[in-house]
Amino acid sequence: MFWQKISKFTLGNRLTLLSVVLALTGLLGYQATKVQMSYALVKILPVTDPNYQLYESFKARYGEDGNVMFIAIKTNRMFRLDVFNKWYDLNQEIRKIDGVKEVLSNANAFNIVRNDSLKKFDFKPLITQKPITQAETDSVQVQLSRLPFFKGVISSDDGQSHVMFVTFDQSKLNNTGRIAIANEIKRNALAFGKATKLEVHLSGLPLIRTEYTEQVSREVVLFTVLAAIVTGLILLLFFRSITTALISLAVVLIGVVWSVGIITTLGYKISILVSLIPSLIVVIGVPNAIFLTNKYHEEYARTGDKIQALAVAAEKIGETTFWANVTTSIGFGVFYFTGSIMLVEFGMVAALSVMSTYVICLVLITVIYSYLPAPKTKHINRLDNKTVTRFLVFIEQLVQTRRSVIYSTVAVLVLISVYGISKIEAVGYVIDDLPTDHPIYTNMRFFEANFKGVLPFEVAIDTGRPGRVLNPQTLTKIRVLQKEFAKYPEFTKPLSLVEALKFTYQAYRGGDPKYYVLPGALELNKLANYAGSVKGNENRFKSFVDSTRRHTRVSFQIADLGTKRIDELYNKLQPKIDSIFNYDKSTGQWADKDDRYDARITGNSVIFTKGNDYLLANLVESTLLAIVLISVIMVVLFGNWRMILIAVVPSLVPLLITAGLMGFFDIRLKPSTTLIFSIAFGLSSDGTIYFLTKFKEESRKMGVSVAQAISNTIRLTGISMFYTAIILFAGFAIFTASTFKGTVSLGILVSITLLMGMLSNLVLLPAFLMWVDKDKK
Repeated sequence: MFWQKISKFTLGNRLTLLSVVLALTGLLGYQATKVQMSYALVKILPVTDPNYQLYESFKARYGEDGNVMFIAIKTNRMFRLDVFNKWYDLNQEIRKIDGVKEVLSNANAFNIVRNDSLKKFDFKPLITQKPITQAETDSVQVQLSRLPFFKGVISSDDGQSHVMFVTFDQSKLNNTGRIAIANEIKRNALAFGKATKLEVHLSGLPLIRTEYTEQVSREVVLFTVLAAIVTGLILLLFFRSITTALISLAVVLIGVVWSVGIITTLGYKISILVSLIPSLIVVIGVPNAIFLTNKYHEEYARTGDKIQALAVAAEKIGETTFWANVTTSIGFGVFYFTGSIMLVEFGMVAALSVMSTYVICLVLITVIYSYLPAPKTKHINRLDNKTVTRFLVFIEQLVQTRRSVIYSTVAVLVLISVYGISKIEAVGYVIDDLPTDHPIYTNMRFFEANFKGVLPFEVAIDTGRPGRVLNPQTLTKIRVLQKEFAKYPEFTKPLSLVEALKFTYQAYRGGDPKYYVLPGALELNKLANYAGSVKGNENRFKSFVDSTRRHTRVSFQIADLGTKRIDELYNKLQPKIDSIFNYDKSTGQWADKDDRYDARITGNSVIFTKGNDYLLANLVESTLLAIVLISVIMVVLFGNWRMILIAVVPSLVPLLITAGLMGFFDIRLKPSTTLIFSIAFGLSSDGTIYFLTKFKEESRKMGVSVAQAISNTIRLTGISMFYTAIILFAGFAIFTASTFKGTVSLGILVSITLLMGMLSNLVLLPAFLMWVDKDKK
């Protein structure tokens, strides 16, 4: 009765509803023009997570750790006058770029010189102008060889590879300005490579994020266009009418406009996940149009009354597609409850967009067809597609006569899949989604081979009270920490207050490299007399100590080792750090609470790892939540708890098979692939609702047995389910055109899952119904 009123209201207020939809489209369309790309780091962890809070306080104190871009070359000609001068010029050109805070390389390296007259240390560059003679560059090389502080930092341990550090201004790091800065640095660096005939390698998080952002901005348009073209062609093939295909596609594209408008209205920006929503709406929205149009044509063929046919279509399909869209929305919406900022935004926008597209389709398809001429005979006849009909007849016979074969086949597939699931590896990499021949990927490997990596790995130290950082006891603990890290070959040489003091002490003792050591307490007191050594605006190391001298940091860099290895390092090192700072071996006692240090591991690589772990931990939870919510909907719809088993199992089997395929084909669980299961379950459940709703309708007819009701359902609903599955399969398959391997995996796996979901709903679901209701008439 409710849906009959909705149908009557829609047809009775056509102009009003049309005006409302168009007005809202104009409003949201205007909002869509203001959509922006997200240039900030993807926020996976919830704001309540201790690791997230530690990292945010770390950035607030020292600035973002991922603000350095690296330019490197490998050559034994670095200190030849012509090459060094071009390297020097590159250094100077990059320093002039607006948004570059600092540049460090062997072309502007500095030394520390003791100034006894002013009781301070002077920071003096090794060269003050471009060298003119080879002897000057030779001098630079000799001076650098006497400065251990720079060894393994601006040059590799073997001296064959050289790197330039480009530090970005924090204010330009998370906005569109970063792209222009990174691209200008890249152009200058490549020009240097061309002039010197040397291969230039660029890396660092600013560049990686820039490449990702630019690629996402290209793909959001690409996928939307591809989705429109692919679904449009399939609609044209199915409906055999340009007008019908264009109407269906145009209605769904209005849903796309709404989805982009919703992004801006909610204050969100386009991220790598949110960028998929417009194309997803095209793919997911089209089935609404297919079911409504098919039912309209079916009813018109039966009654010959256009308005009556539209009324029945709006009533019957309006209800069915409403619940189907609700289950799809649940598949996306469960991400809202993960607490992850990235997933909350994706889940919220996707769920709202799915439901708004449903409303748009119901209103516009009904209203537009009410003003158009009745469908022609050739459009009605396509409902009798011989190929699809033969396929459905085969399915019907299989269900009616070969149910034992169906159960056996499904059981074997599930057992094989369970074995495949046991082979799944849960590990993510920062650049895992890029092809192995992508410059970002190959350059990252160069830095890992020559400099051990470019990803930040930090230790944030809170000494507990102001001034304690410079306490000899604290400095000794930091030195012990660095020695512990040195046992692991994954870490680069550290940058810390201790290294700065070693550099300063070398200067205090006349520059002899053998004094590049942490001085004892008495020598530290002597250094304290030279105020510039540890404080003042001239202090080049102030980014490692806060103004109160309570907080400090120890910075390392590592390779893109994968979340599994970083977790292992974190779990080994964090307890050791705790004991270094708070456990007294001589007494065997832990320090009192008021005297303890809070030293914890953080940094971009750690946050990425913790975020990946968080997503994997929430994978089962979000999928189970989707199953529970959809099961409740099944019970509400069909009023029978048995329907949980009947309805959920056919949608779960494809998920198990997909997970098994991931194990067999070595597709790892990572942020991009964790989304597959709840999304695919929500979409697969649509077919379950379509089938069960029609079966319920058929089984109520007088004199119709369960077997006949199932046969009727397969033949009548099967064609729309078939068309929908093809649309969804082709629609998600477009993601294989992505540059990101995670998006490719998402497209392939969801496509396969949905195709298997259709087969499961047409074969396993009716087989279950035959078994459960075998004694009913």
